[in-house]
Amino acid sequence: MKLVLAIINHDDANTVTQALTKSGFSSTKLATTGGFLMAGNVTILIGVDEEKVQTVIDIIKEHSHSRKQMIPTTTEMSYGYYPSMPVEVVVGGATIFVVDIERFERV
Repeated sequence: MKLVLAIINHDDANTVTQALTKSGFSSTKLATTGGFLMAGNVTILIGVDEEKVQTVIDIIKEHSHSRKQMIPTTTEMSYGYYPSMPVEVVVGGATIFVVDIERFERV
């Protein structure tokens, strides 16, 4: 068994989880914050058999989209740095990890 962890933009979270559910996959959704923008993300955990990992990844890719966003000068980018002019950055998409599960129990 494998654990697929997908960190996605909160804007795509409902679409991704609905597509996973429609395809018969159970998932757990955790609200997370990260990246230099400290933006809202969602971490989705999906336990699947090894042969279904690519199907889960394909669903996540299909429903997680990168987009450009303007960051205002009042936003701290990192380490106390504030840009002097608005900056366009790419947000969204997905970061996916696949981890071996040594043991799994439902109690």
